[in-house]
Amino acid sequence: METAINAPVKLTAGAITEVKRLISEHEGYEDGQYLRVGVKGGGCSGLTYVLGFDNKEDDDTVYDIEGIPVIMKEAHSIYLFGIEVDFQKGLNARGFVFNNPNASSTCGCGTSFSV
Repeated sequence: METAINAPVKLTAGAITEVKRLISEHEGYEDGQYLRVGVKGGGCSGLTYVLGFDNKEDDDTVYDIEGIPVIMKEAHSIYLFGIEVDFQKGLNARGFVFNNPNASSTCGCGTSFSV
């Protein structure tokens, strides 16, 4: 497995803890899977974040973030460079939250953005 040194995405301590919990408790999680971080077209602001477990594809770049194997399409790095993925447990927000300093606008739910 080839691993790049500097990941363009940062996972907070809360996100790292939650991803590791999901890996340990996920019945369908298979060895050899990675945490995919990416974007896809759609959402109310134009692009939607992707976060989930997936298998590596030929055009993926592999990163190691605190022991978590992360994959990302190189073409997505232009949209994701510098973002921070957090996990919140509060009453107003629960789940993974993307803080993107490059987004020119975001939707109210925080899952969609434009650049």
